Order: sequence, then structure tokens, then C-alpha cells
Amino acid sequence: MMKLLVGLGNPGKEYARNRHNIGFMVLDEIAKAYNFTPWRSRFKGETSEGLIDGQKCLLLKPLTFMNLSGEAVQAASSFYKIDLENIIVFHDEIDLPPAKFKIKADGGNAGHNGLKSISQHVGNAYVRVRMGVGRPVQKSQVANYVLKDFSKDEALWLEDALRSNSRHAGLLVSDRHSDFIKNVSDDLSVYAPKKEKKPKAENKTIPKPQTPEGVVIKKEKHRSRPDKATASEAPKAAKDDTTTNEKSALSAALEKWLNKGDDK
Repeated sequence: MMKLLVGLGNPGKEYARNRHNIGFMVLDEIAKAYNFTPWRSRFKGETSEGLIDGQKCLLLKPLTFMNLSGEAVQAASSFYKIDLENIIVFHDEIDLPPAKFKIKADGGNAGHNGLKSISQHVGNAYVRVRMGVGRPVQKSQVANYVLKDFSKDEALWLEDALRSNSRHAGLLVSDRHSDFIKNVSDDLSVYAPKKEKKPKAENKTIPKPQTPEGVVIKKEKHRSRPDKATASEAPKAAKDDTTTNEKSALSAALEKWLNKGDDK
């Protein structure tokens, strides 16, 4: 059983260091690390053969330009009768930050023209190694962004990423995809963006006042406000005032009668 490893890119020296050509770059690194045969032209691309940890592999770089990559993949896979699950495609991924890698089997193509072409020619159930290159701020700038060379600042993580993918390729071709991604991610963890720590919420609890030692604070009993007398208290107060007035009038009349007697 043979594994077909496909790297996506565009032919020509002017595209060699483009972000879109990271697939070509990783295959060159694998061929060098595992002493594969010299590259030769066939299947509408360039191929090289060799063993990765005892697994026979065919490397393929389509030379049809990105939009027609499927033609080369179909020609090579048909000649060697390679099933879809044994086809592994390395490609640039703008939806992942630089130095971030993921594996995906089947699913959509997220607008990648090379993947679209492969799916149209051989089907969709192949393995993709998604190699993060980041994306521009404006969506309209995507085409120019992927067709530009990696910057000098990106060169360091790029070289480490290519070596890491090559070093752990044995895990990939033995279908240990999770282990492959874990090892590559560990190798490149130094380039991962650091997560900002959220500041701890301030303790807004108001501290209770401290009572000086030996001092006893007595709680005052609740006193009703005079302007809030109950309904039952109001009539009683009015009745008491009437009784007092009646007593005063009676006293005045009695005193007047007694004084009258004295005049006689």
C-alpha cells in the first residue's frame, strides 16, 4: 500500500517563496530528510519516491498551477490505485494563524482553489494538513497576500515548521494524525500567541466597622415618627382633646357661680 503526499503550490521561481507554496516547501524538506529519489516530471507534476519509517510514499507537486491541481492528483492516484484515505494534501490555510497546524479529513474546502480542484477530480474524503499562514485584514487582499513571499519575520517559524512536519511525518503516514499534530504543535509552541490573562475582579465588599475593644454599642429602639400615626391612634387623640375642653368649660362656669355668691 502506497501513500500519496501532495504539496500544493504554483510552479516557477517567482512563486517559490510565496505563502501559497508552503505545500511545495514541506515536500522538499521531506524528500531531503528521508533521502527520496530525485524529482522527475510525470502525472502533470513532479514526483519523488521513498520510505518514511518503512512506509512507501510518493511525493507529488502538481505543475498545473493551483486551480488545476486535481488533474495531477487524479493521474497519480489512478496509476498507483491509491484510495482517497491514503492521499494526504499539504496546503496553506489563511483561517489559521501562522505556525498553527491542524488535520482535517473530508469536509469543505474553505474557498481554497487547489482543494476545490482535487475534490472535483477524485472526491472529498482525503486528508488535509492545514498549514496556517494567517490572513490579511481586508478580505479583498487575500489573493495578493497568499501570492506574496513570507516576510523576514516569518522565516524563523517557517523553517522550524517545515522541519517539524518532516521530522514527524512517520506519525502522519501511519495514520496517527492526532499524535502528528500534537508533536508539531509542541515544537512550535514558542510561536503561539500568548493569551492575555484577565484581571481579577476587585473585591467590592465594604468591610464592617470595627468596634473599639471594651465599648458596647446599644441599639436604639425604633420610634415611630409623629407624622405617621396609625389610623386607630388619630381618632383617640381627637377624643382626648374634646374631653379636656369640656372639663375646662365646666370649671370656668363653677368658678363664676361661686364668685357670684360672694358678691351678695
